[in-house]
Amino acid sequence: MLVIRLTRTGKRSQESFRMVVAEKAKAVKRQYIEMVGHYNPTSKEKTFQFDQERINYWISKGAQPSETVASLLKSKGVSNMEKFIKFTPNKKAKRKKGGDEPEASVSSETPSAE
Repeated sequence: MLVIRLTRTGKRSQESFRMVVAEKAKAVKRQYIEMVGHYNPTSKEKTFQFDQERINYWISKGAQPSETVASLLKSKGVSNMEKFIKFTPNKKAKRKKGGDEPEASVSSETPSAE
């Protein structure tokens, strides 16, 4: 199965990434089919460039973008990337909600002083 994913390049703490089309089972640093873009999150202005025609071509041939690549493409306005992003609930939000509910129930149970 073909996957569109990121491969890390650059020095330690100065990472940059290439967006490549590769076989899922192979090591992406060794061999990939085609480079379709690059992403540099450490620069002052985060640069993300990609070839949308080639990405659409590979998706039409059955390649699937990784969740990270799909969310980056979605943020740049590429359509139909929602189906490749899995929803994972935020654990911190659950804790916050759980902490607020008991306080509300305690205050509602206090008897009124009449």
